[in-house]
Amino acid sequence: MITTEDPGKWNVPNVALTRRRTLLAGAALGGAALLTACSEDPGPERAERSSEADRLRRSAADDSAALLARYDATLAAHPPLEPALRPLRAEVARHAKAFGGDDRAPHPGSTPPRDAPPHTGTGVSDRSPAPAGHAGPPVPKDEKSARAELAGAERKLADRRTKALATAPPELARLLASVAAAGAAHAYLLAGA
Repeated sequence: MITTEDPGKWNVPNVALTRRRTLLAGAALGGAALLTACSEDPGPERAERSSEADRLRRSAADDSAALLARYDATLAAHPPLEPALRPLRAEVARHAKAFGGDDRAPHPGSTPPRDAPPHTGTGVSDRSPAPAGHAGPPVPKDEKSARAELAGAERKLADRRTKALATAPPELARLLASVAAAGAAHAYLLAGA
């Protein structure tokens, strides 16, 4: 507060800068500088292009392609399920493409899905072999079991993607979370309908 009692003299109130005020002012300036530096940090962009992020993307694309193969095998073995499965399969194809993969099922000879049932070697199976010319995973002979198996595959993949969020950079984590949520919804629809 400045007063002008005497026109030739300015009265300035005596404001002592205490240690506390000095430290608070310094902390405020330092915090502002730190926030400015953080907003210009290219670190998040670098993390999106890291080898770990690329590995996660490739793995997610491969997982989606394997799931796509499972959908295709189920559709080939059980054509009456097409109205229920075709929209879900289309979503899985979009997921594969979003991760930078192909939106088609893998070609014959590619690696099987991680959650494919092991081959028992007994020669007796309750699964339909893959149709001629289609090297997909084996599919249960009855439609209800086939849907349940697809639901289980969707659920396992959604869980795996949710766990991957901890190491994924921000943009990839958002994509993984979104696709994991879609997979959980697919599992729900497949198991409940």
